[in-house]
Order: sequence, then structure tokens, then C-alpha cells
Amino acid sequence: MGIEPVQKRHGANLFILYMAIGLGLTVLVSVASISFGAADMQLATVWEAIARYNPALMEHQIIHTLRLPRTAADLVVGCSLAVCGAIMQGTTRNPLADSGLMGVSSGAAFAIAFSLAFFPGSDYWKVMIFACFGAAIATGMTYFIASLGRRGMTPQRLVLAGLSISMLFGALSQYLAINYDLGKALAYWTAGSTTGAQWMELLLVSPIFVGGLFLALALSPSITVLSLGNDVADGLGIRTGLVKGLSTLVVLVLTGLAVVIAGPLGFIGLITPHIVRYMVGVDYRYIIPASAVYGALLTVSADLIGRIINKPYETPIGIVLSIIGVPYFLLLARKQRREFE
Repeated sequence: MGIEPVQKRHGANLFILYMAIGLGLTVLVSVASISFGAADMQLATVWEAIARYNPALMEHQIIHTLRLPRTAADLVVGCSLAVCGAIMQGTTRNPLADSGLMGVSSGAAFAIAFSLAFFPGSDYWKVMIFACFGAAIATGMTYFIASLGRRGMTPQRLVLAGLSISMLFGALSQYLAINYDLGKALAYWTAGSTTGAQWMELLLVSPIFVGGLFLALALSPSITVLSLGNDVADGLGIRTGLVKGLSTLVVLVLTGLAVVIAGPLGFIGLITPHIVRYMVGVDYRYIIPASAVYGALLTVSADLIGRIINKPYETPIGIVLSIIGVPYFLLLARKQRREFE
């Protein structure tokens, strides 16, 4: 994989155009997410609830306490996971890399289940720490298993190791759910949902979210060079160990944050960077911010679809994303197999 000079179709102008389109679509879908749901409301009522909130009206309470924080959570989660996927694909040079497929999300989910079982009543920060710690353990196990053997770490071995770790931690989470009576709440949470998102939780994690995004953007030029290979990066003076360490830190923190809010959602970090590359090229200075926008768009859209396809019941985001992501993953894996044959 090489970095071509900036061309017309992948230049700054197209990047700005696609960012504007993505932001516009995200705003439109977010408005639809706030407007539509199990309770039917007129658009005038929705805008009145936003502009002139009256806590005495049930419709206004639904908008302010349920739909607005839920949509905000969708934006944060989608943005975080898409950025993580872009970083992982760039630093590992593995087009199949994703926090869900690499076991990171499952490790964070298991750690949260562990905290619920053995440390009930933990505050939000403790749960967040557990999630990041679990993500770190899963990441370390994935890389260790993938590096065993004479051939060392390859993209295929990394994905297989990640899937194995995901299944392991998924099974352990179910074990805790059964034996410690975590019950239906954990089952629905592991399916992926932002139904219970609250403003206080979003405010608590917002500094971490913003800090993680800024660090990802700061690392993007180095990730572009690193995506050419370690030898090239070393030759150009990139401190590969530092860049990979900071990139891993961003992935762990943003994945842990997303899992705490919505559960272990998959495929956002896999699908979004690939779509973005067709638009803006292979420069991660463009890929990472565009992935943030289009990842948010994908997640809000999936949540909206899950709410309206079977009203008044809801389909968790994770199920909608799986319906979209599994065929995409199979096509991508088939393409990668052909390239290595």
C-alpha cells in the first residue's frame, strides 16, 4: 500500500466537499432521530420542545430526557468507534482491523460485567476504568496470540486471534450474567443500545472523548507514514514505538468509552474507514476526521432504523449493524483472500 501524491479527486477540495456532505446528512438524520420513535409526534412539537422546553408536557420530557441524549450518545459512540477502526487499520496495515473484531470491545464488555458482578454500585468513572482495563487485556492477548509461530503476526492471524478472544470474553460475560443474576439488562446491553443514555453520563465522558479525538488527529500524519510500513516510517524519522503506543491508548480509551455508553457494538470501525477511503484517499489526515463524521452518521441511522422497523418495539443498534456489517465483512475477507492467493 503506497501513498500517492495529492491528486484532484483525493485532494483537499474533495475532502471538504465530502465532510460537508457527511455533516449535512448527520444533522438531517439526527433531526429525524429526535423526531421519530415509539411515540408519534408532530415536527412542530419537537421544535417547540427544543426551543421552549416545558417540563409539564410529557412530549417535551420525552424529547429532552430520552431522544436528545440518545441521539447525542449515538454520535459519540459512532464517532469513537469509527476513529478507532481507522487508527487500527492504519497502524497494523490490516484492512480487517476493528475494535469489535479484534476483541477490544468484548474485553471491555467483560470487564464491565465483572464490575457489575463483583463491585455492584460502582460509579461511572470506576466502570469506565474497568472497561479500559478489560480492553487493554484483550488487546494484549490478541497481539500475543497473533505473534506466535514462525510467520509472526500477519493480518489474517490478527483477525483470527481477535475473533477467538472476542468469543472467549463473550462466553465469560455470559457466564457472569447467568451465575450472578445480571439478567435481562446485561443481555440487552451486550446487544448494543443507547436507550438508557443520560446527559450526566455524556457530560462526564465528554472531556475524554474530545481529548481522544484531538490526539487521534494529532497522530494522523504519523499514522499515514506508518501505514507504509515500519521500515519506511523508521527511515523517515517517525518514532514508531511512540506512535503505536499513543494510538493504542486512543483505541483503548475511546473503545472503553463507547462500550460503557452503548455496549459492544461491532462493524462501525470496519465499515466506515473503507467507505471513507473511496472518498478521500489514503491520507489519514483526511481518513480520521471523515471517519468520525461518517461513523456518527452510520450509528444514528442504525439506531433510527431499529426504532421504526418494528414500532412500537425497538431493535438494538448492534443487531441492525450486524445485518449490515456481516455481509460487508465476508465480501472484504473474500477480497483479501484473493489478494494473498
